[in-house]
Amino acid sequence: MKRLNIAFICIISLVLVSVAGAGTLDDVRARGYLKAGVNGDLFGFSKPDKNGEWKGLDVDAAKAVAAAVFGDATKVQFTTLTAVQRLPAVQSGEVDVLCRNTTVTLSRETKNALNFVHPNYYDGQGFLVSKKLGVKSAKDLDGATVCVLPGTTTEMNVADYFRGQGMDWKPVVIEKTAELAKAFFAGRCDVLTSDASQLAGARAIAQTPTDYEILPEIISKEPLAPVVKHGDDQWYDIVNWTIMAMIQAEEFGITSQNVDKMLKSKKPDIKRFLGVTPGMGAQLGLDNKWAYNIVKQVGNYGESFDRTVGPNTPLRLQRGLNALWTEGGLMYASPIR
Repeated sequence: MKRLNIAFICIISLVLVSVAGAGTLDDVRARGYLKAGVNGDLFGFSKPDKNGEWKGLDVDAAKAVAAAVFGDATKVQFTTLTAVQRLPAVQSGEVDVLCRNTTVTLSRETKNALNFVHPNYYDGQGFLVSKKLGVKSAKDLDGATVCVLPGTTTEMNVADYFRGQGMDWKPVVIEKTAELAKAFFAGRCDVLTSDASQLAGARAIAQTPTDYEILPEIISKEPLAPVVKHGDDQWYDIVNWTIMAMIQAEEFGITSQNVDKMLKSKKPDIKRFLGVTPGMGAQLGLDNKWAYNIVKQVGNYGESFDRTVGPNTPLRLQRGLNALWTEGGLMYASPIR
């Protein structure tokens, strides 16, 4: 009987070790879809359109991960998370990846046990005001009421800014992005502060966008990136190289429209990238067509930028820091080899 008990304990231990060792990739594949946390209220980044279809730069990042893992960009379940909810959702495994305009910080990577991958948008914090206020500079905001999201770097930055300028301010804190914007447009505060891209998104859906302007001061660096939790290097690699594959595809000149033609390229680096020469996908634990599937189904980084937040969208954002490094920007993918 004693020998039987020992054997039973060994079997249970092996099962527990196996379960504990199962990685996120295995979990995602077994489930059949990716769980992605998003803002849900942020026009241009993650918000359902009038037909209920999710659209935005962050949505494209999640779809690209699904395309890399499943060869099918539609296999994503989106979960709307507030700024306060987002990090615990990653830590608890409620979502596999957070694609929710979240700034990379030291504290989040260490104290919160998270890993940020390559940024998919470089931003900075600004101020949106009504033109009726007659303010032309953030330095004229002494005594202003300021609408701001709680639990964000935005909240800390604006406190530092007013303190540094020797100005008084009164925060109006509301947890949900859409409700915060409504409060601003309803006149509950003088100023809406957030990342400049969010301010552009809020202004784009205002009743009269031309009644509002973004002040010239940008008071912080806000590199925004998808997030995964600590402890799963393979999953980190997959999400990280997915974002870089979108950037690399743009640098190669590979688009969703010409990617099939590019399969016939004679260039060794493009053949490796698209899986014509096998090996890169296998090193990630994925199909060798992982990058091909991303570009074919989601597009390269420039395509995603242009259709979600670019100059021809209601947000009218220029590439700026988000241009490729070859064009003076910060978008730079490490070599895929």
